[in-house]
Amino acid sequence: MASTEGFLTEEQRETLKIATQNAEVLSSSPKSPTSLLSEHYLKVPAGGKAPNVGIAVRHVRRSHSGKLVRVKKDGAGGKGTWGKLLDTDVESHIDRNDPNYDSGEEPYQLVGATISDPLDDYKKAVASIIEEYFSTGDVEVAASDLRELGSSEYHPYFIKRLVSMAMDRHDKEKEMASVLLSALYADVISPDQIRDGFVILLESADDLAVDILDAVDILALFVARAVVDDILPPAFLTRAKKTLPASSKGFQVIQTAEKSYLSAPHHAELVERRWGGSTHITVEEVKKKIADLLREYVESGDAFEACRCIRELGVSFFHHEVVKRALVLAMEIRTAEPLILKLLKEAAEEGLISSSQMAKGFARLEESLDDLALDIPSARNLFQSIVPVAISEGWLDASFMKSLGEDGRVQQEDEKVKRYKEEVVTIIHEYFLSDDIPELIRSLEDLGAPEFNPIFLKKVITLAMDRKNREKEMASVLLSALHIEIFSTEDIVNGFVMLLESAEDTALDILDASNELALFLARAVIDDVLAPLNLEEISSKLPPNCSGSETVRVARSLIAARHAGERLLRCWGGGTGWAVEDAKDKIMKLLEEYESGGVVSEACQCIRDLGMPFFNHEVVKKALVMAMEKKNDRMLDLLQECFSEGLITTNQMTKGFTRIKDGLDDLALDIPNAKEKFTFYVEYARKKGWLLPAFGSCVADASPLPAVAT
Repeated sequence: MASTEGFLTEEQRETLKIATQNAEVLSSSPKSPTSLLSEHYLKVPAGGKAPNVGIAVRHVRRSHSGKLVRVKKDGAGGKGTWGKLLDTDVESHIDRNDPNYDSGEEPYQLVGATISDPLDDYKKAVASIIEEYFSTGDVEVAASDLRELGSSEYHPYFIKRLVSMAMDRHDKEKEMASVLLSALYADVISPDQIRDGFVILLESADDLAVDILDAVDILALFVARAVVDDILPPAFLTRAKKTLPASSKGFQVIQTAEKSYLSAPHHAELVERRWGGSTHITVEEVKKKIADLLREYVESGDAFEACRCIRELGVSFFHHEVVKRALVLAMEIRTAEPLILKLLKEAAEEGLISSSQMAKGFARLEESLDDLALDIPSARNLFQSIVPVAISEGWLDASFMKSLGEDGRVQQEDEKVKRYKEEVVTIIHEYFLSDDIPELIRSLEDLGAPEFNPIFLKKVITLAMDRKNREKEMASVLLSALHIEIFSTEDIVNGFVMLLESAEDTALDILDASNELALFLARAVIDDVLAPLNLEEISSKLPPNCSGSETVRVARSLIAARHAGERLLRCWGGGTGWAVEDAKDKIMKLLEEYESGGVVSEACQCIRDLGMPFFNHEVVKKALVMAMEKKNDRMLDLLQECFSEGLITTNQMTKGFTRIKDGLDDLALDIPNAKEKFTFYVEYARKKGWLLPAFGSCVADASPLPAVAT
């Protein structure tokens, strides 16, 4: 053993070599595990013998963070060194009172600096504003604090925080939250931010449900209340449902809001009073009080008393409703206009109604002028006469007229268009009372304005949507009658485009407008008023990301559903609309009877007994299809007799042939020679005078018309 004193064994030399190599790897690769170094370092006591067995673990100084700390190069160590003579296995401690104390020997630590997140700061600030509002109930202070806070880009998170805090409290706070949202709408928080805030709430519904047992029902009620208070459009529900997973709580919230709250009879009143016992007046009650005080003012003429009543309402954030209702009343009661203008002027001069609330009231009325014109035909003219007066007297900001000019909302309409709108409203009302389609067609022809046919379509469907199922069915039947008789496919397409472009405005007055428009669209396809490809054309003419595009998508899904034809023909339930389905069945039966050996005169009488001359194009279509299928041209004799008697007009013949032409590709799947047979029938019809020569040249093209092809 003496020979080995002061020397390393072969095993120890090999271990030292490995440790040195690992140390070099560690120095070149900072991310390498430090454990490699500690496992293979060898420490030999000075002047002593090398241990016979085992290897001591290197004493490594480390910070609390676990990082390797470099020590001084004074012989006390370093990579691959033996350590200094006084090193022991006992861990050393640094004494700051030691005269030889060196701060460089202190282990360093990384100190993290707090970085301020603007969103976190905003959330903390609004939480304080909300807590204060729940304590004081002061809407104006809350609105002022939020406005002074700035960071308007974060307002959607205010919506989330306000509603989520109220959800976990009593009904009083829930009602206060809804009232505050109505107060902030448009003045402090934009409509888009209100929408985005509710989207965030719906997306976080799963998390809210963990802490709040009935979160789905409460949040559904908040959504329904926002719709009733006119701060969310009903179309929001359809759009939101499309973006949410069907299994999410947010999707359940939308379903609950639609089915449990917004579809119930008198839903507005029920939703407004759901959080009963609140110390705050509801929006519906405010509207009623405003209407009552304006009526009393018109009767008494006491502007001072009216201003006092407006002030006592204590809803300065809702004064735009006073402006709107006052202007509508001035239009309804023409003799009251001077009194109304006097009241608004005095309220503005006293500072009772702010300039922003005044402008907002005028803007809301301007947006609803088209609908208002259905009840007050001269509404737009009256509005255009009031605006300059208000600006000249100084109680309406002059920028309002400029903004209207930029938006193109208040433009001088052509006198002929205005007269047309007024007259067709009367014609439509008469039709809903009499159900006399031929009389309506004659009235439209007497107007002599076919270029306005799309406007008529928009009016008739808009009026029908605000009535019962009977009128909706009558409107659908009327479209079938008007098509080709006096309306072209282009007229129908453009009319639906106009309807869909204004769908969001319509939804403010008609809760289920989007779904009903989808039904009208789908019904038009089933009734062959539109071809399925026309839906693509309509969609392409709509602005991107508008609610009308969603309505077209819903219409497509309705058409693609199983038994869609039968369901859509009966979608309005009862009414006169069953006549179309019954007529189709009767036409098929009379043609089958005639084909099996019936008499021409009897078949003509059956067609006459249907009493639907506007639907005779169905006779032409089915007769031609049956002639192709049966390979029997006997049907041509029936059509000749009908034409000779004047039972089927050239227009109806043209429409019937056009419908066959549009569906030739599909028809050829069942009847391979359908195109050849159709070409023969067209030539025959031209020779007999059923069709105009121009129709034959149109058929000569190999491809169908792009606008109506299927």
